[in-house]
Amino acid sequence: MMTDPIADMLTRIRNAHLALHKEVSVPRSKIKESIANILRDEGYVEEVSVEDRNIKIGLKYIGGKGVISGLKRISKPGRRIYVSAAGVPNVQNGLGICIVSTSKGVISGAKAKEQHIGGELICEIW
Repeated sequence: MMTDPIADMLTRIRNAHLALHKEVSVPRSKIKESIANILRDEGYVEEVSVEDRNIKIGLKYIGGKGVISGLKRISKPGRRIYVSAAGVPNVQNGLGICIVSTSKGVISGAKAKEQHIGGELICEIW
């Protein structure tokens, strides 16, 4: 039984990068689809395609190294972390992004600051 599907998605991406796989497949849900689309929009993955029950994420490499050097789940099922718009963290001194679940949907931390919206801090990617 899986208790944290978002952490499972991030772990699959991390493991696939370390094994130098071209793509990774994760079970589909709306929040995971939103996170994958943010990763594509920010340039951390090549492509995101939604199939029947899975999301295929094409991983991106530069010079044989993965573009994503780190993924960290912040808000967990046992301990939810909420931030205000001013409290959205600056990941790796601006070299990374954070993903926030807000009342307007799942968005990147920069957009949350821009729109002055706080919410649940899901993860950090750098």
